[in-house]
Amino acid sequence: MKRFILISLLMFTLPFYLLLSQDKKDKDLVYVIDLKQDINKSSMRKVNLGIKDAIEKDADYIILDLNTYGGAVDAADSIRTAIIQCKIPFIAFINPQAASAGALISIACDSIYMRAGSSIGAATVVDQSGKVMPDKYQSFMRGMMRSTAESHGKKADGTWHRDPQIAQQMTDTANVLTFTQEEAIAHNYCEGKAESIDEVIGLLEISQDYDIQEQHLSFLDKIILFLLSPVLQGIFLMMIVGGIYFELQSPGIGFPLAAAIIGALLYFAPLYITGLALNWEIVVFVLGVALLIVEIFVTPGFGVAGVSGVILIVAALVFAMIDNDLFYYDGVFDFSLMVKPLALVFISCFVGIVLSIWGAAKLYPKKSFSYIALKTELKDKDGWVGVETSSIAGFVGMEVDAKTDMHPSGKIRIDGKDYEAMLEFGSAAQGDHLKITRCEGGRLYCEKIS
Repeated sequence: MKRFILISLLMFTLPFYLLLSQDKKDKDLVYVIDLKQDINKSSMRKVNLGIKDAIEKDADYIILDLNTYGGAVDAADSIRTAIIQCKIPFIAFINPQAASAGALISIACDSIYMRAGSSIGAATVVDQSGKVMPDKYQSFMRGMMRSTAESHGKKADGTWHRDPQIAQQMTDTANVLTFTQEEAIAHNYCEGKAESIDEVIGLLEISQDYDIQEQHLSFLDKIILFLLSPVLQGIFLMMIVGGIYFELQSPGIGFPLAAAIIGALLYFAPLYITGLALNWEIVVFVLGVALLIVEIFVTPGFGVAGVSGVILIVAALVFAMIDNDLFYYDGVFDFSLMVKPLALVFISCFVGIVLSIWGAAKLYPKKSFSYIALKTELKDKDGWVGVETSSIAGFVGMEVDAKTDMHPSGKIRIDGKDYEAMLEFGSAAQGDHLKITRCEGGRLYCEKIS
């Protein structure tokens, strides 16, 4: 009897459940991504997070509320690729500018709506100062513009939904093309006019009953986007390079190395999370640092290990900033994508080295800093003796004790006087027994006696 009652209740409630489920499914969800900023790694991650969230929420449409004057080509290409591959209809609402990289992103969308006074186009590739780049770079951009327009296919009459030749003209260096709202509509680069998100939705073929879901970033995502800003990335690069250079000038585990490690973590962590920095790039960076450590503590000087370490570190920093999939376009390895990251790394290296030299001059004289770095000013009252190489040549072969810790440089005591010395390899603690092996440039070189 109980089973009969249970089956009867299920059969009675099932039609109502299906009816309610159908009503819920018929209610369209419109997901809105706000992109009013320069196109860079931060905006790339923001769009990717938005697409992922929209898919998880089973959105019916994604509207990209766009206002940008452009930005990095690699980030723009990653965004347009994500849009093209997205199965959810993508709508661009130009509000009010879609210039340069913004034009590429807009054309990737399934539909474009523009507000009064807006424009789209001017996708010529320029450098940081606004100077037009050589035709090699323009050719790459023209190819992306054409292929993006072609991705929308052709109409029944055989004409393109988005004419690829018009898209290409937006990158023309001689006569660059920019459309106003009316011009974009006339050339099929705009589906209609709208002054707000609600007006855009009103022009779409959706039911009157719909929900709007705006993108909401978590606190962690906001931090990652903040760390991906070009300014901070440059600062982290300066910390890495400046710290390593500082450590080379005053060997020893201390503040410079700690600053370099912190800079490396802050630089690579957000890039790794976003998928730009790959495992091999981090391994190359660590290997480069390891070679520098060998140069500092094992083979003092600046030889093969040091040069190799610097090359590996620079290569890792550059490649970590680039989406590796973009290197191959139409089967050709494209070096143009390395120009901006390489310039940023070199500029940051130069500034970091200059700041480390300036900081050393300011910090060394202070007593508080003497505990984390070796002093550069050697005074007689501190027990140091200025000598010529000829006057200390007779010390070669002597066995002495280390007056200070040596990593690898420090002091040794001979006949009650302190002399500057450096270990041939390794390190030594205060009081360790050493043997003087040679003297060069007014400096004694020692080996540790077991």
